Amino acid sequence: MRADDLIGTWWLEAYRSIDDDGGVHEGPLGADPCGLLFYAADGHMSVNMMRSPGTGHGFMGYAGTWELSGRQVIHRVLVSSHDYLIGTRQHRDIELADDRLTLHAVAPAASGRAGRRLLRWRRMTGVGR
Repeated sequence: MRADDLIGTWWLEAYRSIDDDGGVHEGPLGADPCGLLFYAADGHMSVNMMRSPGTGHGFMGYAGTWELSGRQVIHRVLVSSHDYLIGTRQHRDIELADDRLTLHAVAPAASGRAGRRLLRWRRMTGVGR
């Protein structure tokens, strides 16, 4: 995998929690979250996610820098809507197929939820979803 494969804008299609027993559940932002993920060629990144409009309050976002390491992307968090993420390195296992990017992450200990997170993104082309 090359860094060029990730550069661009991605739309969140799914955010799921996978517990230690393998059960799959909706993620912390509900059944149909919205989100954008940006990877810039200069090494900066940003992710913003929220519950679907009209379904209640819920937002998560952070920005910083990124690097590719084999089949993993590492986000170095500089600013975040969640203080416990600031200054951390978030490791994401990557699956990439055509215009679909799946990131796998360990749930942060401060979230209070053990297990893993699965975030599936679709590459955006042009303007709009």
